[in-house]
Amino acid sequence: MRPWTRLAMLPAALLTVVLLASGCLVEPSEDPGAAPDPSPGSTIPGEQEDGTMSIDEFQRDIQGAVEVAEAYWEERVEGFQPVRRIIAYQRDGEVECGGEPLTRNNAAYCSAGDFIAYDVNWAVAAFRQIGDAFIFFLLGHEYAHGIQVRLGIQYRFTIQQELQADCMAGAYMGDSVRAKALRLDDGDADELQKGLLAVGDDPGQPWFAPGAHGTAEQRTDSFFSGYQESLDACSLG
Repeated sequence: MRPWTRLAMLPAALLTVVLLASGCLVEPSEDPGAAPDPSPGSTIPGEQEDGTMSIDEFQRDIQGAVEVAEAYWEERVEGFQPVRRIIAYQRDGEVECGGEPLTRNNAAYCSAGDFIAYDVNWAVAAFRQIGDAFIFFLLGHEYAHGIQVRLGIQYRFTIQQELQADCMAGAYMGDSVRAKALRLDDGDADELQKGLLAVGDDPGQPWFAPGAHGTAEQRTDSFFSGYQESLDACSLG
């Protein structure tokens, strides 16, 4: 399965790539191979020399997004266990989920190994162009897939699980902003809405197709329903 987005506008073409290429729930049965996390001082392509974005800043936001998600779901899921690993990778096939290689320009939750993996070069590029809220949405959407697995939620069609994850990501962000665990900068909500409208399945995509995510309107409605109404809007049962 796949998903997602973040707060602040990329150029439309790049934003479409970011949102459509990103995030999926992968369900096979093997543990991932080792993948290197970038360490402070290491070089990630795209880092600017003018100091507008540093590896340390990116890593702090990744860690912050994980911590906020864990705190949020620990309060809401009985017997909560955090997602086991967050893995950064740089090459096609560097990380596998049950024998299925993860590609660049992507992120995914793997239910088999209970981990979230993301292409760090792609994530850094999106972080620089969109801002740190992108990282919180990205982790929030993928963490939502982990919660779906923990709650035993299953749907016949991919689109149902994806739209629910959009809603859950919205609830996580909205509730965290209201609790002052996250800060929403001026214009972020409007920019996110514009971004969501720029993505979605092609008009001819059947809603029951295995890779369907939902139309731009469906994804926008799902995210903002969760953002405004919390988890009550997300049909968690």
